[in-house]
Amino acid sequence: MKVITFGEIMLRLAPEGYRRFIQADRFGATYGGGEANVAVSLAQFGEDASFVTKLPDNPIGQAAVNSLRRFGVNTDRIVRGGKRVGIYFLEKGASQRPSKVVYDRAGSAIAEADKSDFDWNGIFTGADWFHFTGITPAISAKAADICLDAVKAAKAKGLTVSCDLNYRKNLWSRAEAKKTMTELVKYVDVCIANEEDAADVFGISADNSDVRGGKLDREGYKSVARKLAETYGFDKVAITLRESVSAFDNNWAAMLYDGKEYYFSKKYAVHIVDRVGGGDSFGAGLIYALGNGYAAREALEFAVAASCLKHSVEGDFNMVTVDEVKKLAEGDGSGRVQR
Repeated sequence: MKVITFGEIMLRLAPEGYRRFIQADRFGATYGGGEANVAVSLAQFGEDASFVTKLPDNPIGQAAVNSLRRFGVNTDRIVRGGKRVGIYFLEKGASQRPSKVVYDRAGSAIAEADKSDFDWNGIFTGADWFHFTGITPAISAKAADICLDAVKAAKAKGLTVSCDLNYRKNLWSRAEAKKTMTELVKYVDVCIANEEDAADVFGISADNSDVRGGKLDREGYKSVARKLAETYGFDKVAITLRESVSAFDNNWAAMLYDGKEYYFSKKYAVHIVDRVGGGDSFGAGLIYALGNGYAAREALEFAVAASCLKHSVEGDFNMVTVDEVKKLAEGDGSGRVQR
């Protein structure tokens, strides 16, 4: 399966351990971003994964490209140009103190890219699947226009299109998100969201749920999935269900609606090493499983297990194999030493 993802890869700068920004005298540097994270996961699963973006033709841009190549992602379609790589600063939360993200991405190469930079007809030649997130069109009006060109071209070529709604309040308002995403999702087959995205982007909320208090209601999310599918024509809707006990401990599960049946995964009690990229690893797992013919329930369990494992991996990228995911999905979650 050949998968194309499109978005922004950023430089991630984080204080050591659980230090706060104001305590830090040094920052660890890695790279990541929604669609890049999906591409890396898929490459680790053995798929032909390509990431498309625009990066400056300088050493920092090259370092971002190298971070993808290291894990087997095809970078041939990355456009070079622009002035800077976007940055995000991450302060990892602990106990009852939440993690914090500060963006420094205005004027990044992809934010100022032009539609003429991307030959989608050529990019999608031989491809089977296209994935993007709601973060990318939020970066700039230009990026939103490029996303629209991409989804139209993908559908014209018969690709399956998936989108993780990924609402980011620091990038745009709910009104802006709804206006833009309503047009983009006309071309989407598989919609991925978390417990808040559907409400933030489309105003569709789950009854009897309190995400801040860690209370999620299954029946409410059935209603959300059905309304999303009926309103926007999605073939499948997946919703990740995170019950936050603290910054360290979450209960992690998901549901999948295929237009007929609702499937709920097993629930994992996760002690978190790094939660950034958790949703992206779920999306990658779902793309892999559905693209390889897994039945709906098995696809959901694979995706949730993949995401559960990501919470144990430092950095944005989920560096796990298909066999590791399958073992967890089949019930081997003891964490015992393997020899």
